[in-house]
Amino acid sequence: MNSSKIKLFLQTMPHKTNFASVALLLLRLIVGVAFLYHGWGKIQNPFAWMPPTAPVPGFFQFLGAISEFGGGIALILGLLTRLASLGLGFTMAVAVLMHAVVMGDPFVNMTGGSSFEPALGYLGISILFLALGAGKFSLDSKIFGERN
Repeated sequence: MNSSKIKLFLQTMPHKTNFASVALLLLRLIVGVAFLYHGWGKIQNPFAWMPPTAPVPGFFQFLGAISEFGGGIALILGLLTRLASLGLGFTMAVAVLMHAVVMGDPFVNMTGGSSFEPALGYLGISILFLALGAGKFSLDSKIFGERN
């Protein structure tokens, strides 16, 4: 991958209004803090945060812990947002598959039990940040600039 393609990946999309960038900032902060909390327990034991019977190898558990904890920090700062969103997107896609297919959880559990709705929502948000970037109120915008 040449440097111009890398720079295009790191730049943020121009947003016509401050309102759009404020909305992206608020969403980044909310979702970033949520991922920070979700990842905190996992990062404490990154290779074995799932039960021993889980079909996920320790290395992939490590990648999930890093993507949630590190991705949360990246979203809060608006730094390397697209790269963080890519990792978070893959992690949430696996979470959706684990809950929906492996565990057979419903989309929404009306009794308050496990479901795949939160993971699917976070997957959608990750795709949004992958497509739009962090907005102009971010370190990405300050360091890498905005696309024309």
